[in-house]
Amino acid sequence: MKIAYTMTEGRGELDLLLANFAETLRLRGVRTSGIVQINTEHDSSHRCDMDVKVLPDGPEVRISQYLGKDSKGCRLNPEALETAAAKVSQSMENPFDIFILNKFGKQEADGRGFRDMIGTALDKGAAVLVGTNAMNEQKLIDFSGGIATSVAPTPEALLSWFETPAASE
Repeated sequence: MKIAYTMTEGRGELDLLLANFAETLRLRGVRTSGIVQINTEHDSSHRCDMDVKVLPDGPEVRISQYLGKDSKGCRLNPEALETAAAKVSQSMENPFDIFILNKFGKQEADGRGFRDMIGTALDKGAAVLVGTNAMNEQKLIDFSGGIATSVAPTPEALLSWFETPAASE
């Protein structure tokens, strides 16, 4: 089994890194599955819209909801995220080489979201790459049974990790 995670500090950097990585792999003929996030920035009166793209070629699903310019609450639309998850699950019926998840977040840490799909991807022999943050890093490591590898958040490091055979291969 080959599972890794990466983390970044800046707002939106992880989403861009993983979306670009998925596109690089697609252009190289690698079969991808999973989901990446694409943010659309707005002026200061409205925070960015969050959309996810189901790999390899869509659809895109808006997972954010506009709660007003002064809102401090979570903008994630759980129903939209479930819709995206169902589309990813459906796409996993096709062969793939790598499963990419934009974020192992609160939903996955609590046993929901895309967690089962990570296990399915590993069972199918695919590599798995997930983005996470410091708050959920240990939960991801625990979920992986301690086998998840931390990879530097650079295109070169991600590509090197992917191209290196798993220890059991």
